[in-house]
Amino acid sequence: MIIKRAQLKKIKAPIIVAGIIGLFFIVTAIFAPLIAPHEPLKGSLSERLIPPVWQKGGDPSHILGTDILGRDVLSRLIYGTRTTLAVCVLAIFISGTIGSLLGMISGYFGGWTDIIIMRAVDMVLSIPVILLALLFAIVFGPSFLNIIVVISLILWSQYARMARGETLKIKELDYVNLARTAGCSHARIMARHILPNIASPLVILATLQVGTVIILESSLSFLGVGIPPTTPDWGNMVAEGRSYIVSAWWLCMVPGAAILLTVLSFNLVGDFLTDYINPELRRE
Repeated sequence: MIIKRAQLKKIKAPIIVAGIIGLFFIVTAIFAPLIAPHEPLKGSLSERLIPPVWQKGGDPSHILGTDILGRDVLSRLIYGTRTTLAVCVLAIFISGTIGSLLGMISGYFGGWTDIIIMRAVDMVLSIPVILLALLFAIVFGPSFLNIIVVISLILWSQYARMARGETLKIKELDYVNLARTAGCSHARIMARHILPNIASPLVILATLQVGTVIILESSLSFLGVGIPPTTPDWGNMVAEGRSYIVSAWWLCMVPGAAILLTVLSFNLVGDFLTDYINPELRRE
């Protein structure tokens, strides 16, 4: 979708708010040990199920209350931000690197190389994420590394498709043909002339996939096949609090709200970048 400059001015406010929210979660993840008021794994049964500070019976030392083991919900939420965003960064970096490289190779060389890589992409897209995660959890057990591997195995195909499509358009341009005539190697042409010109849509895709990865990671952790329950994580927090949603709503509503805000903010930023980086919009 192409938007005009006047329309860009109208959407500045929500985009700025979304950017601030996203930046807030990033800073929280980086400085979690300095921000968290309590140890996320330490609790006291005498302080279990304390409500948030604004409710009757709340304790100022536990702003968002405590869970069933007396652990501070705010501290676990802060450390859960670090866990969730770490999975996002690593999974998107690994899948983006592998998928972009394979997509460029597929689009540049064509022929049997293109057919083999694209059939692999089709095969990966047909694999249910939950089934693959369950398989890894049964064989290797739930772990931080396993969930990164599972998400990377699924997401690389999307980068490969986009990189291939962009490469097919760019490899026929005059400056690429001139580079071939000058005797540049295939690797140099892809690195110096193709990759810089397909980087923008790949960065936009990575931004949009932050929300996808957060939902995937939280869902798998909720089902018990993602991050181990001992590690503070938003999906684990929602799973632990679902049985107490009536008597202790904050146990699942607070991490659920964090998931909602983070996904919404990165999706808004990604949508904005999609429109703003559009070449036709730049010319206008």
